[in-house]
Amino acid sequence: MQQPYDTNQYTQYGYGAQVRSQAEIDQGLRSFMLGVYNNMTLGLAVTGVVALGLSMLAFTGDASLAYQAGGRAVRMGGQFLTPLGYTIYGSPLKWVVMLAPLAFIFLFSFRMEQMSASSARTTFLAFSAVMGLSLASIFAIYTGQSITQVFFITAAAFGGLSLWGYTTKRSLSGMGSFLIMGLIGLMIASLVNIFIASSALAFAVSVVGVLIFAGLTAYDTQRLKEMYVYGDFDAQTASKVSIFGALSLYLNFINMFQMLLSLFGQRQE
Repeated sequence: MQQPYDTNQYTQYGYGAQVRSQAEIDQGLRSFMLGVYNNMTLGLAVTGVVALGLSMLAFTGDASLAYQAGGRAVRMGGQFLTPLGYTIYGSPLKWVVMLAPLAFIFLFSFRMEQMSASSARTTFLAFSAVMGLSLASIFAIYTGQSITQVFFITAAAFGGLSLWGYTTKRSLSGMGSFLIMGLIGLMIASLVNIFIASSALAFAVSVVGVLIFAGLTAYDTQRLKEMYVYGDFDAQTASKVSIFGALSLYLNFINMFQMLLSLFGQRQE
């Protein structure tokens, strides 16, 4: 971990670099973190609008409007699939919808250094829209009331954890490696459960997943704060880093929401 600079009066970044006062650092940090949260909130809004809009077009409670296969209306969860819904979730296209968010993550990982702030923001919003396509299926499985309740529970938990990560004087860097290892294990367990469909394993994955993404929320918030305080960002770089920071927190929020929904969401009958 990079050693902290002395920020009691001034912070200097290398020989001949610009010297910033503590007041300038604090003001810049507030603007930087506000940019992170604004980008994250915009991404969540895009995801929500796309998911809700698609759910209205893809699912129906009226069997006469559903896609017919073998003389029967095709169901998904507690809803019927419309012809559009069957195209997206019943045909091989469903694999594209499922894997497209992962493709965007790889794109961010390999192209991050080459992206400008504007292209990074556009890619992030496109990723948020694709996540909305993937998440629309929850409206066929869970009731709208439970989705809303779990969303606000997630928002409250996320806000508290992020605030703690921002304000705590305790270094969370040691926790980072443990959480990443746990995340890898969680992904492996989730993949295995696709094939064995164990309800007990699914429950365990959800419980552990909530704990891991709760920890990552605090850890990533502190990491972003330290990146700004101990980094030497110009305006363009700070703008780009805020978008990638928003992506990290966005993923923590979405994953925590899905894990909590699987634990506490009320399924449609």
